[in-house]
Amino acid sequence: MWRWCAALGLTIWAGLTQTAQAQAHCRLALVLALDVSSSVDAEEYVLQRDGLAAALDDPLIRSAILDGTGHVAIAIYEWSGRRQSAILSNWVALMDNSAIDNVIQSLRSAPRSHTRFPTAMGYALGFGATLLESGPDCDRRVIDLSGDGENNDGFPPRLAYRNFPFANVTVNGLAVLGGSQDVLDYFHREVRFGFGAFVETTEGYTGYHEAMTRKLFRELNDMILGARPVEKHQPG
Repeated sequence: MWRWCAALGLTIWAGLTQTAQAQAHCRLALVLALDVSSSVDAEEYVLQRDGLAAALDDPLIRSAILDGTGHVAIAIYEWSGRRQSAILSNWVALMDNSAIDNVIQSLRSAPRSHTRFPTAMGYALGFGATLLESGPDCDRRVIDLSGDGENNDGFPPRLAYRNFPFANVTVNGLAVLGGSQDVLDYFHREVRFGFGAFVETTEGYTGYHEAMTRKLFRELNDMILGARPVEKHQPG
């Protein structure tokens, strides 16, 4: 009898150990960057911020976060001018629903960091790359950049990709249409970066929640969906 109990105990211990090891392994480091430049008014800001919170709270997204092998780590920041990037939520390992709830609550209660600065997208991407470097060691590293316009301050995205640590980083875009006429083309040409990178769209901020939900689902499930690899920008 004691041998059977001992064997059962060892089996349970081994299972718990394997589960703990699987949870400790990070499969995705995801950085979410929200546009708070002067082109985003107060109502649009709330739609963007609360839209991201609602997307994270979606049952499909919760399942995609929690059901994979290894955990997802997330960090969120707002960006606008050259030195106006502000962290809303530093690195959090999303190992359970409570951790997701805490990120959602911090988002919904956060005041807007800036309102009157231009669109310094290259600086914003450099900030995101630096944030990834300070984050956990994960299988995949993704920056999820939202914006409703083109870079109009400081260096452009292509110079950020040349001068910041973007090796093995994918940058996906969420282009908010209705402002800049060429924003979608700009996101495809200048922002999208790395293997499997893609651009999601929304017609204005009213559809931001749905667009972000679609985007997160693809990122969390590592869905390429026919996306072609993006050539890396070479120094020169």
